[in-house]
Amino acid sequence: MVSTSFTPIASLVGGAMIGLAAVLLMWATGRIAGVSGIAARLFPPYEDSEFAGRLAFVAGLAAAPVLVRLATGGLPEQTIAAGPALLIVGGLLTGFGSVWGSGCTSGHGVCGLSRLSVRSLVATMTFMAAGMATVFVMRHWS
Repeated sequence: MVSTSFTPIASLVGGAMIGLAAVLLMWATGRIAGVSGIAARLFPPYEDSEFAGRLAFVAGLAAAPVLVRLATGGLPEQTIAAGPALLIVGGLLTGFGSVWGSGCTSGHGVCGLSRLSVRSLVATMTFMAAGMATVFVMRHWS
């Protein structure tokens, strides 16, 4: 069985920071912090005055681990038990799911639920159920 660390303080702080970032983005731009939508609009045919803001948002996501390492001197230990092929398939399925579901976990789970969107509630319940089923299968049937 795989053991998972219980980190309530780090999880609470991280969740609060994600929520604060979503609120600040909505306040400053009127836009929802849906990462898949922001990233997708970095590519053609989208060309508008908000390109620089979207690029800064995605660059901030990529820079976060670097900043954590600079601030703390290291990164949390992570182990990925899957090979490259499974990671690629998982990434493609995640991308397909975010397109098919008209959004990702950040757009639906953080922003959509806070706006009381029924579509986001259904989407969030769907990806949470799929995630729980995947963890159950991987821990008990593999």
